[in-house]
Amino acid sequence: MSVAALKVVRTNEMGAFLDAGTGNTSDDILLHKAQQTAEVNVGDVVQVFLYLDPKKRLTASMRLPKMREGQIARLKIINLTQDGAFVDAGAERGIFMPFAEMRGRPQVGEVVWAKLYSDKSGRLAASMKVSDEIRRASKPATAVKRGDKVKGAVFNIIDAGAFVFSDERYIVFIPQKDIPRALRIGEVVEARVTYLREDGRLDASLRAAKENALDKDAAKIFAFMQAQGGSMPFGDKTAPEKIYAVFKLSKAAFKRAVGHLYSQRRIEKIDHGFKINEELGMRN
Repeated sequence: MSVAALKVVRTNEMGAFLDAGTGNTSDDILLHKAQQTAEVNVGDVVQVFLYLDPKKRLTASMRLPKMREGQIARLKIINLTQDGAFVDAGAERGIFMPFAEMRGRPQVGEVVWAKLYSDKSGRLAASMKVSDEIRRASKPATAVKRGDKVKGAVFNIIDAGAFVFSDERYIVFIPQKDIPRALRIGEVVEARVTYLREDGRLDASLRAAKENALDKDAAKIFAFMQAQGGSMPFGDKTAPEKIYAVFKLSKAAFKRAVGHLYSQRRIEKIDHGFKINEELGMRN
């Protein structure tokens, strides 16, 4: 698949035939009438998107990709194969993205940051390795302060955290400790700014501010206890994995929330856990 400027050498009832440059008229490329976006005549030079039809014949379309080679955009995954995926770049056919150019394993319907490039055989292809292009397209964060919200799509995930390209074209880093759940490449998130870097980039968190998170976590635990008849078999010795499986909280967050409820006398300690204080706990 590629984009080329080719000359119309003849026409018939099916459409126009383009000069393939081989000197052999049997190699002329069909530009079917259904793939023409404007009238073409013999002698015209037209920009076309070249691809293989279902019978593996080289075919042309005037429906070109909506982005040029080297540009980046958010593209939808439209098909998966054993070798990679196809993305919708606005052309007549999807653009192939090999596994080697993916970050993670996107699924059909997901939208990811990607760029177009020419592979070793000269065919147009897509890649999710866009960090350099995003860096060049980004701008320093200005008039931003701690606590502000930024929204954007994840374009890379590493062990240390996730990188987001915001709607304002800011590069935002979310440390792993501030990611409470698994993220996917391409996912759109809204994060809270926690630090402004000297280079104009931002650090952010997907967790609520502690003062807000504490009340939310305490309410979640209390609601669980109410649903379980007024008690829970969780405490200081409970494994972090069990706490996360039930409450989706780290053990540290769990202990803070339990301590908050205990200090309010809404709960009291029992063997192997806690129970609601019948005198004060049932008050909302």
